[in-house]
Amino acid sequence: MSAPTRVLVTGSTGFVGRALVAHLRAQGIAVTAASRSAVTGTPDVRLVPVGELGPSTAWNAALEGCSAVVHLAARVHQLHDQAPDPAAEYRRINVEGTVALARAAAAAGVSRFIFMSSVKVHGESSSRPLIETDPLIGSDPYARSKAEAETALLDLAGPMQVMIIRPPLVYGAGVKANFLSMARWLARGVPLPLGAVTGNRRSLVALDNLVSLLSACLESRLTTNESFL
Repeated sequence: MSAPTRVLVTGSTGFVGRALVAHLRAQGIAVTAASRSAVTGTPDVRLVPVGELGPSTAWNAALEGCSAVVHLAARVHQLHDQAPDPAAEYRRINVEGTVALARAAAAAGVSRFIFMSSVKVHGESSSRPLIETDPLIGSDPYARSKAEAETALLDLAGPMQVMIIRPPLVYGAGVKANFLSMARWLARGVPLPLGAVTGNRRSLVALDNLVSLLSACLESRLTTNESFL
């Protein structure tokens, strides 16, 4: 596949989405940014509000003229989940919403679909470094929804190539949640006993490196469906 003519980025206002859109524009690649509602953007990015991600989201306007999709939008971990059935809500958004977008993309002639999954599809721990072919054994509703979405995308794949990215925790400027909490503790000068940790080590990936990987996937000449840790 040659460099894409226009890329649809979902989750474009999120932590990774904002960085990816800026990177693609700096590379001269046309971007359509899908968002839940109308937001103020820049003159060189086409903004298309699509509403909430789900099985009935209308994607035709956002997909117009796009040859590739980077699907970052998802229902992520909720600290105080208010949904009556959290597992069903994860499935509705992360599985059914993803499948609906992929079907619309294939119908629109998109040639490459890049899906942001999670390393959590392989479970919470491993006695050795994980590899891409390890079983998908997501241990919570979020991870299971990502694993199910991966399987569904590969089942749909035909002329449209599917690339799946499974990152660990992403850090960088603007990070939030647990990583930000830890950074604030460090900023206060509070010593954290991380040097003594041996059984709970975690991999991290820098935001800029993840964005570079996504960009490389967009421009890759690979023609087969691929998954990357």
